[in-house]
Amino acid sequence: MQAHKIGTREQWLVARLELLDAEKKLTRQGDEVARQRQALPWVRLDKTYRLQTDAGSATLADLFQGRSQLLVYHFMFGPDYKAGCPSCSSIADGFNGIVTHLANHDVMLWAVSRAPLDKLQIYKRRMGWTFPWASSAGSDFNYDFNASFTETQQREGPEYNFRRDDPAMKLATAAAPPPEFVSWAATTGTDPSTYLREREGMSAFVLQDGVIYHSYSSYSRGTDAIWGMYAWLDRAPKGRNESGMWLRRRDEYGQP
Repeated sequence: MQAHKIGTREQWLVARLELLDAEKKLTRQGDEVARQRQALPWVRLDKTYRLQTDAGSATLADLFQGRSQLLVYHFMFGPDYKAGCPSCSSIADGFNGIVTHLANHDVMLWAVSRAPLDKLQIYKRRMGWTFPWASSAGSDFNYDFNASFTETQQREGPEYNFRRDDPAMKLATAAAPPPEFVSWAATTGTDPSTYLREREGMSAFVLQDGVIYHSYSSYSRGTDAIWGMYAWLDRAPKGRNESGMWLRRRDEYGQP
């Protein structure tokens, strides 16, 4: 283990006050970014998406359930997956407690995946989740919001996170993907190419006068902000400790 600097309480306080200034600047910058995010123009959606939910077939408008705002987490769980992505599962572990708060603040939160609904329901029971989760199987929803890709798109280099040079996406067509990534994909019962035809992300929508508008989407590390565990680890003495594929589904820690 690398030796860490040791100091007196007085030295710590000097350094902490310097860090406090940086943290306050970051907070103010975050407030400004949030303002810019909310100022983005809204894009009208004229396509009707049909999804499958626990209550039956539903349109995107139905997911609002009387609220004016809808947040969708694009959960990586494709039709060929045997289990949900471990990273997405870690993020989703934080959804149960906030769904009610958001719903009472005029915001519905849903996860949406391309896997059939019965697969999602089985996995949801395994993980003990209660938040709403819809299947977009047979719908263009995930494709239209750049969270799923066809094999052809994958070969041509898909646009993900608003660009075409995402490093992770290149692993899908690599001649020899890193062994650790092959093992990671295998945790979902897939190979790297199949695994990366789904990607993580979130999208926001607003319903006004009967019309749905797309207001925002974020992908890749843009989802760090909604990953509750990361905010805690960033404040732990050793940080995120991201060495190798260390993450597990929460019912798998202690397993090889």
